[in-house]
Amino acid sequence: MSFSSLPPLLGEALAARGYANPTPVQAAVLQAEAQGRDLIVSAQTGSGKTVAFGLAMAGELLDGPGRMPPSASPLALIIAPTRELALQVSLELRWLYEKAGAWIATCVGGMDASRERRNLAGGAHIVVGTPGRLRDHLERGALDLSQLKVAVLDEADEMLDMGFREDLEEILDATPDGRRTLLFSATMPRPIVALAKRYQRDALRISTVGEDRGHGDISYQAVTVSPAEIEHAVVNLLRFHEAETAMLFCATRDNVRHLHAILVERGFAAVAISGEHSQNERNHALQALRDRRARVCVATDVAARGIDLPSLSLVIHVELPRDAEVLQHRSGRTGRAGRKGTAILIVPYPRRRRVESVLRGARINAEWIDPPSAEDIVKRDNERLLETLMQPIEVSEDDRIIAERLMAQRSPQEIAAALVRAHRGSLPEPEELLARGQPTPPRADGKPAHHREGFDETVWFRMNIGRRHNADPRWLLPLICRRGHITKNEVGAIRITANETFFQIPLPIADRFADALVRTGGKDGEDENGVRIEPSPDGNRPPPTARGDSGAQIRRGPPRAQIKPTGPRKPGRKGPPRR
Repeated sequence: MSFSSLPPLLGEALAARGYANPTPVQAAVLQAEAQGRDLIVSAQTGSGKTVAFGLAMAGELLDGPGRMPPSASPLALIIAPTRELALQVSLELRWLYEKAGAWIATCVGGMDASRERRNLAGGAHIVVGTPGRLRDHLERGALDLSQLKVAVLDEADEMLDMGFREDLEEILDATPDGRRTLLFSATMPRPIVALAKRYQRDALRISTVGEDRGHGDISYQAVTVSPAEIEHAVVNLLRFHEAETAMLFCATRDNVRHLHAILVERGFAAVAISGEHSQNERNHALQALRDRRARVCVATDVAARGIDLPSLSLVIHVELPRDAEVLQHRSGRTGRAGRKGTAILIVPYPRRRRVESVLRGARINAEWIDPPSAEDIVKRDNERLLETLMQPIEVSEDDRIIAERLMAQRSPQEIAAALVRAHRGSLPEPEELLARGQPTPPRADGKPAHHREGFDETVWFRMNIGRRHNADPRWLLPLICRRGHITKNEVGAIRITANETFFQIPLPIADRFADALVRTGGKDGEDENGVRIEPSPDGNRPPPTARGDSGAQIRRGPPRAQIKPTGPRKPGRKGPPRR
């Protein structure tokens, strides 16, 4: 199927943008059975659905010559869940309907509301906005929907998830009964079904989402790391891939701010997008990515929808998404409209099982890999440099003169070495990551060792306090983390005996942990409270248990440590002994 059946002006706009044939969702809405009907459409992110509903409503908007007729009030209304998506939709419809003479107004939170009201009063043909701002203009009398012919709900499931049900109902109740309603939703939960039943008539159901819910043009990878090395893994992944544009997703705005500062400090051209940034700041960040002034964007899920960057080929989930839908919407920023992309999940090893469950729910087959090492990155850098230098180039006369001067003063080897050094000097340094240990062999009695994921090989450390000193895991664990500069997820089993406490540290970080103990301890290895932490005399075996004292052993693991008390506890203060 082609675009030949469209009005000539729309066909010219599509051709100018390089559209030769419609995508599956665009072809579906152009079928004869879909003409003039209400539609319920399910299509994956990046499938061209914005152009699809732009084409679907052309029959209601254009007159005989294929142009927009004069109108004092909007003819089409598109509602989107976020500012970014609304602005993206507005840009798409603007080039699609520019030759037809359409006037498009955008109404989103964070922008100048008075200017939006002036644009609405000027007679906009198409209005694109977010539910809250549209409802505000409607209640103030600035938005007149009496002549509306088409209403489009984009990402309807997300709008209901965000609590916009009342806003949507008030807006749709203000529209004429004879309008078309096009509902685009990735999923069809009960609230969406109820919304469709109330506001649509004999709607045609269209779905271009296959059984494999994952994006076919996105390759998924999962990288397991120590929780303390997530930031180092991010640096190495960015350096290994050297993507033209990469997007990194964090869970909170504070984490976005922190990671953005780390990347800038290491020499990456990075921008940040989160809820604390104004719309103007977000627009500047996106423009910096589009014109190549920045190559990395650190963002919260506010950027998981509505952002289309043609050069974006790498998405890194620095912090794990809350469910499969968020995973897909984040990842869907790449691999759009037939382009290839890579989505990488950074998985702290205690959370591998949860991630495997999320991937199964999303029907995504991810390749589990180790993070790239510094050696891997240097090797990849060398390959990229050789590939770049071997490409044919056009040499200007000025370039030739400089080359001859260099050849007269230096040997070819020296010039090549200087070129390599200059290239490497412009790149951020990779990070040294700790190697993962090998699986622990069976014990001497033939039984398998029982360890959490990531604790296949461990080293035992001891503390000079025990039950007789009121040792309690509630303050022991923070003390261990503070002294050794690690996180609670990097502490294994804790065994409390009468006078001592023993605990496990994964072998890959044991040396770093021991070095931190030296720095945080006094001259005799004790802190200000008299607590001394040191490697157990026989660090690779569990500590011996004194006769008559079975000890208290704590098996730590998500979500909460399991404690087995095995002896009487003396009453007294909870906390480390003082001298």
